[in-house]
Amino acid sequence: MSNDDVAGGGVRVGLIGAGNLARALARGLGDPVLATDAGSGRAAALVAELGGEVPPSNRDLAERADVVVLAHERDGLRDVAREIDGAAKIVVSLLGRTTIADVRAVLPNAQVLRVTPNLAVEVRRGVSAFARPRPGVGRRADETVKALFARVGQVVEVPEELMPVAVGCAGAGPAFWALLVDAWSAAAERHGLPRDVATSLIVETMAGSAALLARREGDALGALGLARAVATPGGATERGLAALGGAREAVAAAVDAVVAAYEPGTLPPPGARPARENPHAARENPHAARENPHSETLSPPRGDRT
Repeated sequence: MSNDDVAGGGVRVGLIGAGNLARALARGLGDPVLATDAGSGRAAALVAELGGEVPPSNRDLAERADVVVLAHERDGLRDVAREIDGAAKIVVSLLGRTTIADVRAVLPNAQVLRVTPNLAVEVRRGVSAFARPRPGVGRRADETVKALFARVGQVVEVPEELMPVAVGCAGAGPAFWALLVDAWSAAAERHGLPRDVATSLIVETMAGSAALLARREGDALGALGLARAVATPGGATERGLAALGGAREAVAAAVDAVVAAYEPGTLPPPGARPARENPHAARENPHAARENPHSETLSPPRGDRT
């Protein structure tokens, strides 16, 4: 299969798990999809939206897909692997805190890649961090998966040991920006500007500023140079920047927290009871892995993520 085939939608993608990140990826690709879930009904809803099929089992999905994307809960990896080992040819893991070695240990017959996209893949403006090195992955498989993710945004190579930092920059990035927009628009509303108007102004300013920064990449001015270009000495922007004096510390603390949460861990031992086990999902399909709505994208700790 050539890269032109991939760019034109010639790769059949199978999603095991149909949570937020899996749905964003499928919508960004825009192709009919094979998808399974653990009984939530999200896979069927995604297929109704984009076309495709909900296969009767994960193994059936793996046999029919060119690329299998693992987007379920990390705790379900062993169960999924028992179903798809020997059938899955190329496996892309979106699982948080799960290394390539972890996946290869339970899927020794597959070519395994680890990718961390963010939710902006839904509008084809995402960033996908590709872990390297990728042992056991052939050139054709490597190019196929890169071309697939290039359809929904930028692809960036990252040493695997630094993938938690990549999550802090890109995977969790939309959440950080969304929090900033919410606080910013609330401040504007407090001063009398309608919330929707403030949000529009802020979001469009963010988009334009991002384009400016991208154009200045490698420029000596850089991000701080752009800030200085906007701030007239003694003016209102300079006063605002001074009030944001603690922003650096807050951003550093946020990235530190993400890195700490996403340090690679080991898989639970065989037979260990998964956290937040869903007995109803297990009765529907004893082999189904619970989809992870955020996969490698950080979400606040909650007892039940939906």
